[in-house]
Amino acid sequence: KPRTREGPQSHSCQHCDKSFATSGYLLIHQRVHSGEKPYSCDKCGKAFKQKCHLNRHKISHTGEKPHICGQCGKAFSLADDLKVHYGIHTGEKPYSCDQCGTTFSKKSHLKTHNYIHTGEKPFSCDQCEKSFATLSDLKKHRRIHSGEKPHSCKQCGKAFPRLCALKRHQRTHTGEKPYWCDLCGKTFARAYILQVHRRLHTGEKPYWCEQCEKTFITSGALSAHQRIHKKSI
Repeated sequence: KPRTREGPQSHSCQHCDKSFATSGYLLIHQRVHSGEKPYSCDKCGKAFKQKCHLNRHKISHTGEKPHICGQCGKAFSLADDLKVHYGIHTGEKPYSCDQCGTTFSKKSHLKTHNYIHTGEKPFSCDQCEKSFATLSDLKKHRRIHSGEKPHSCKQCGKAFPRLCALKRHQRTHTGEKPYWCDLCGKTFARAYILQVHRRLHTGEKPYWCEQCEKTFITSGALSAHQRIHKKSI
């Protein structure tokens, strides 16, 4: 039997000492520890801890989007999603980090942000045991092991594991160069190339040879230089 406490929160969890007003709320909470998901979708098999979450999920199969934004007309399946969307128009960010004051439009974004302060990485890869702060980062990482490349270029068919890599590639077709140097006006397709270019103006040479202490703008230039020392050995 679960331990009990005096007062309105009389039902306590044996695993984490959280307490609840009713045994029903305690039962739902305990599924966090057990991983139990007793409510399954008969369309796709996805399982949920609570029946209300299953009911919300079922709307995704009907395609019904009854909640419409009065500002831009975008439609949503759930009222909560519409409420979050309104933040784009109002700029409202009601969730604030008590460590650094950064604000967020979604509670889930605040929770993920908090991992920066705690160092917690709760999502682990079962292939190499590398861990991540978010589930989305873990899913992206798993593509290294699976070889999955879900993002394909419509122009040439080349596929990429990440959307950002596809967007970089697409600039080879469009010629777009969104990164520009504020010192000379030259534009670049990638942020890293701009970063390297700026060193021509600043004189920064962050890569240095341990053997002769000569410095270089890029790691590639350093590697080419180090071959001189290897040949002389």
